Amino acid sequence: MESDKLYQVQPEDLPKLEELLTKCFSCDPLYEELIPDEKVRKRLMPELFACDMKEFYETCEIFADSRDLNGVLVVSDETEPYHLLQYYFSEALASLRTDGYLIKEDPSLKTFFNFILGRDYLNSSWTDQLHQENRIHIIYLAVDPDMQHHGIAATLVDEAIRYADRHKLMISLETHNPKNVAFYQQFGFKIFGVLEKHFALKQYCLIREAQQIVG
Repeated sequence: MESDKLYQVQPEDLPKLEELLTKCFSCDPLYEELIPDEKVRKRLMPELFACDMKEFYETCEIFADSRDLNGVLVVSDETEPYHLLQYYFSEALASLRTDGYLIKEDPSLKTFFNFILGRDYLNSSWTDQLHQENRIHIIYLAVDPDMQHHGIAATLVDEAIRYADRHKLMISLETHNPKNVAFYQQFGFKIFGVLEKHFALKQYCLIREAQQIVG
């Protein structure tokens, strides 16, 4: 994905980005389910997002509304070529780091086993059913809670849609918060399916077909 309107996150921005994601997802239904102990969750989430951002910076595109990083969009562009060995190496390293953090912060291994059971919520494996490579996948869309209701999320989504429509790409994403479904539906997203496996947690899997640009 490319954008002339959004700010592309740089390596020096990653610590601030990790703080933003930790703040945004501290009460997310997925993480509350996988890490039910609030104290463990508070210790663990900064480490998890630091690990995620190292991997995603190498394999995805990360955009923000501005250099202030009030909102962030992490996108995997399935149409772009990448070095396959580097991708799997980055993914393997991230998995090893994550497992280490889970065991260190909760030696009882309860959190570790929750992440094993919840892997289908975490790895977007449902997109395999789409059989569609002409697609971008939104991994994270997050806005600082103090900056919400200022149109930042809409700006980020609009830019992803603009790129997707111009290149005739489907967009896929998932959310674990039912309140977010209506937000995405106003941009033309539809529910592809709902995942509920091992936990009392629903993952809403959404897609948006490419639209023909008029004019």
